[in-house]
Amino acid sequence: MSVNVPASDADILQQLTMLEVDYWHDVDHNWGRSASDLYIADGLFAIGDKTMNGREAIAGFYSWREGRGDRTARHVVSNFRLNARDGNRAQLQCIMLLYAADGRPVLESRPAIMIADVVSDCAYGADGRWRFVSHRLIPVFMGGEAPTIPQDEPNH
Repeated sequence: MSVNVPASDADILQQLTMLEVDYWHDVDHNWGRSASDLYIADGLFAIGDKTMNGREAIAGFYSWREGRGDRTARHVVSNFRLNARDGNRAQLQCIMLLYAADGRPVLESRPAIMIADVVSDCAYGADGRWRFVSHRLIPVFMGGEAPTIPQDEPNH
């Protein structure tokens, strides 16, 4: 079965930008309950050296995160760049600023607790949707409030 990938780099950049924006919107406004659906079945999500492999592990991470209690976060993404494309695969890079703290709004305004490069390898499926093959957050700056990353569990 042939997959009809969008022809222009501009179309691919727009679609991958929306994938990234939709992902973080779900994380910020829906506890990431649908985030794992935006990955291929064996997709990889990594925050630094913490990795989650497959939809089940990714969904488990967001369930763990929600179970911690009230947390307010806003993942701000910008500087989108289409790095490469080959057939039904493409790579998007952007920058993410994470503002987050435990509790409900309105919270004290503070600097971003993480600024990270995000590298997303994506695949275009037969259903006409892009999904993450790998979605890596590479921290560049961190400080202030700790991000919600399980520290005491081995990598999945």
